[in-house]
Amino acid sequence: MSELAHRVGAPLSSVHREVERAEAAGIVTSRRLGNTRFVRADADSPYYDSLSDLLVKAFGPPHVLAEALDGVVGIEAAYVFGSWAARLHGVTGRRPVNDIDVLVLGEPDRGELYRALSGVEERLGRPVNVVIRDSEWLQDGSGGFHATVTERPVVAIEIKKSRGTDRVRQRS
Repeated sequence: MSELAHRVGAPLSSVHREVERAEAAGIVTSRRLGNTRFVRADADSPYYDSLSDLLVKAFGPPHVLAEALDGVVGIEAAYVFGSWAARLHGVTGRRPVNDIDVLVLGEPDRGELYRALSGVEERLGRPVNVVIRDSEWLQDGSGGFHATVTERPVVAIEIKKSRGTDRVRQRS
């Protein structure tokens, strides 16, 4: 619970109170190990699927990445792929999701792109791996990596085109 309080920037007493309420409502479960209390979503709750969908849409990787990438010049499209996207679409796996894989299509300035993503790993609590390919790669690409990406689910990252691609990119 201390980590949760730190991540959401709230006092431990407030987090404790809200966890108590969520547990009473059947949204989360908790267990104690010594003085430490571990809290997790109750996957058996009738609310789990709906709340999970809502939280992913409002605060999950696609939302966080869209905020970070908004305004980066040269991005034509971006997607979450790999195990996180697969799990979101119900594909089971042997290992837990440890990172977020992001495919960026277009010709962004790499420095600008990496600066834009610099705080995302901390917000999401896991590493973010970015792969950049040209705009037509999804349709025209080939090879093992292309097959890996296109044969599994991807999740579009909704980037506002009006700020990211309408500006003229200046080169030095």
